[in-house]
This record gives sequence, C-alpha cells and structure tokens, in this order.
Amino acid sequence: MSETHKSHLFYMSTARRPRLARASGIYLWDVDGKRYIDASSGPMVSNIGHSNPRVLAAMKKQMDKATFGYRLHFENQAAEDLASQTAALMPPGMDRIFFVSGGSEAIESCLKLARQFAISQGQDSRWKIISLFPSYHGSTLGAVAVTGMTQFVDPFAPMIRVMPKIPAPTCYLDFDKLSHEQRGLRYAENLRDKILSEGPDSVLAFIMEPVGGASTGALVAPDSYYKRVRDICDEFGVLLIADEVMTGAGRTGKFLASEHWNLRPDIIGMAKGFAAGYAPLGAMAARRDIVDAVMANGGFAHGYTYAGNPLACSAGVAVLEVVQRANLVDRARVMGAKLKAELRSLMDRYEIIGDVRGKGLLLAFELVSDRKTMKPLDPQLNAHIELVEEAYKRGLIIYSRRTRGGTIGDHFMVCPPLIVDEDQIAEIMGLLTESIDAMVSKLKLPTRRG
Repeated sequence: MSETHKSHLFYMSTARRPRLARASGIYLWDVDGKRYIDASSGPMVSNIGHSNPRVLAAMKKQMDKATFGYRLHFENQAAEDLASQTAALMPPGMDRIFFVSGGSEAIESCLKLARQFAISQGQDSRWKIISLFPSYHGSTLGAVAVTGMTQFVDPFAPMIRVMPKIPAPTCYLDFDKLSHEQRGLRYAENLRDKILSEGPDSVLAFIMEPVGGASTGALVAPDSYYKRVRDICDEFGVLLIADEVMTGAGRTGKFLASEHWNLRPDIIGMAKGFAAGYAPLGAMAARRDIVDAVMANGGFAHGYTYAGNPLACSAGVAVLEVVQRANLVDRARVMGAKLKAELRSLMDRYEIIGDVRGKGLLLAFELVSDRKTMKPLDPQLNAHIELVEEAYKRGLIIYSRRTRGGTIGDHFMVCPPLIVDEDQIAEIMGLLTESIDAMVSKLKLPTRRG
C-alpha cells in the first residue's frame, strides 16, 4: 500500500499500517505478500487462529437463514445454543447469560446489572464500584470510570464519576521481608480498608481481572489474594465482578482464569477470545438469583441493538466447539509453559528484562533500567514503541503498553493463538530476539548481565 494513499478512517493515532490481504492459522499476509506472525492474537482475541473452516462454515450456514432478528421481535436458535453452552462452562449457579458486541459492552452490562440488583434489594445507597490501579476495563464511559490508566481516564474525568481505586497486587515490585503469600494478603486487605473508608453501605462491587491484561502485563497475584478478596466481599455483601474479557475462553489454561483459584465471582464479563475475532461478540454471565431479582423488579433496564445477534452467536457456538474438540484450553497451558520458559531464558541475555509473568498463553515481559530496583526505563526512550516497530519490520506482531498507570514502564505481551505449536514458538522467539537486539542497539541499552 502506498504511504500516500488517502484514507477517511481515523482511530487512535495517525500511524499507518499495510493493508491486510488474508489470514490463516497464526499468520496474516498484507497485500504485498509479506507474512506476519500474530504473536499477540491481535489484542488477545484470535484464540483459535484465523480462518478456521469450521467456524466459517457455521457462519455461512447461519447467513443462509438470517443475519439479524431483533431480540424484542424474535428469539433465535444460535443465541439459545450459545447461551446453553456458555452456562455449562460457568461456575455452578451462574447460568444466566446476556450477549453483547464486545468487551466494553460486557463490562458496562456487569456494572448496570450489579446496580439494579442492589436497587431490587432495597439497597439504593450502594453505587460505588472499587477497582484496581492500574487496570483497564473498557472504553465506554461507565467502563472508563472503573479503569485505572491515567491517559484513558483523565480526559473524560469531568464527564464521569471516577470510582474508588486500590493498588493492583504488583508484588514483583515489592522489596520487603514478607513472603509472597503474605504480600497477597496485604494487597487484599487494601480492599477491606477501602470499603470501610468509603462506607460499607455505599459500596456495590469490586471488579478485577483475575490475571492482569494490558494495563499490568499479565500480572498474577499470589494465591492467597484471591480467596481473601472473595471473603472480604462476602463480609460486606459486596458483589465480585470478574473481568474475563481477555482471560476467558481458555487463554490462561482454564476456560475462566478465575478457575485457577476456585474463585467464584457473582458476575462475569467475557469477550475477545469468546468469539475469537470471527464476529463482534461478548457475554455477561451472572448468578441466577441476581438476574431473577432484577427481572422481578421491573426487568433489566439495559440493552444493545445487536445483543444476541444470530450471526455473531453462530460464530460463538462454532468457536466454543473448536476450543473443546481441539482441547485448546489444555493446549494453552502446555504451550504457555513452553513459551514462558523461553521468555524467561531471555533474562540471562538481556539485563533490561526485569520480569516475565502470566498464565497459559497470556504472557508478558517487562523492561527496566535496573533489575535490582525494578526502576523503569527512561520513558523518553519510548521502548514500548521501539520494540513493537522492530518486531513488526521482521513480520512479528506483539502488543505493548506502559506498565505503571499507563505513563511509565514498558511491557510487551506475547500471546499467540492457542493453536500455536513448538516450531512456531521457536520462530516467534527467533524473531523476538532479533528485534530486541535491534532495539537495544538503537537505544544503546545494556545486553548481558554483568
């Protein structure tokens, strides 16, 4: 594509990319024939890889029947089938499903359901939703209110009621004499303290990603954290909302990341890998008693035009079938362990890699200027951009964000589709190493330790 080609589209920046021609498996090709490895699954979306024939066939079959039927006029079989399959994969009692078109809508739905449940219980005073800093929960104004990333929140702060925050469990940055599990408990106690300081009667819910996404780079808390958070929510009658938009649908080696700790949320939001990029689709799952109470109190005052769209839901049904038939949840666990070991081996080669973290195929590594203190690189180096660009030149797509509140720190997410094999992992690592070498040379950063 010519660099001077005019476009009427605009997104987050003026940066241009080649035009996509086709995609298959973990690869994409531009119109000039250059091949790219999708080592981030887009923004952690393409869990089953691109152009899966089973999914495409299912969508074509639905297209031949109907592509749209408004939910107030018709029920449709694809939505019913997907709801049944989804409910069967949720924790016991969480068998009420609400479909949306993406992650922001899923989280917005979770927030609104929680509030309407409180009203149905005569607890109108409960409206505050505590979340973590850093965190990211979506781009609608309701989701922004619970997001903890400076650049995504500050421009819109006058338009919303920003919700209370507590520190994310970034134990890898702590230098104290506590054990890892003691640190987890300490971070969990921040939730209890915040509930007390805000007033228990005003706190509606606590929302968290079981494994951090783009805001913290696949952050995993100590095991002790999760049970204590659930106990604190129960103590004060606070709902626990799990943002599984990025972690759900098998990416971490369980269908839900919450399952790693037997964590039982009250409401769950999913998207991204749920339909794996084949159609805009997300879902909210909730406890039956929560939904029943809301419906008995006048119904759920919320909805979207494309909720339960038959074409999107047909894609979702087929994606879940592929995930289960190919045992991709377990594959994410096995391949994720191999990829994580390879990423950790880079710490011997590069002094600037301060941490490697994640679960399954939701993995990230963070760059630092001093591994002993975990001091970030100088933000003016823009390492999070430089490495992504070096990788892209070589046909490797990875995902980066600023780690610490969105303003400083550099982490990179390496999250290929769950179908990735060992040879492809080796290919990813070869290109990643070349890219880091090029960035290190360009920015004059140290390489080997000592």
